[in-house]
Amino acid sequence: MDEISLTATLHNHILGIMESDFLDNWTTQLRKGILELGVLAALRGRRLYGYDIVKRLGNIPGLVISEGTVYPILSRFKREGLVTTTLVESNEGPARKYYELTPLGRRELTRMRESWRAVRDGIDSLSEEST
Repeated sequence: MDEISLTATLHNHILGIMESDFLDNWTTQLRKGILELGVLAALRGRRLYGYDIVKRLGNIPGLVISEGTVYPILSRFKREGLVTTTLVESNEGPARKYYELTPLGRRELTRMRESWRAVRDGIDSLSEEST
């Protein structure tokens, strides 16, 4: 099961039975925790401009994001050397800033995905024990 499927599974199965206030807080914390992984994963193997990243992440069920959330992460990733940027002229308006993973960004994405899988598998094994 990939990260997107896990998010959808969490949203559809677990979240539907929790109390509203608790659920709202829990989903907010979950989103914050996986957003950085989502940004890096969106850039895996491709160069995208910021709004494309926002749209890709916005298509993930349960992951409510905005440009105001993604752009600060991208700026921090640039400072930390995880992404590079390139300005590309556009016929449709101002130049667009494209983001691409650096070798360090690819390594960190791999490490984050491994951590995510370990947590996901651990939670899944706990769920299986109780059935």
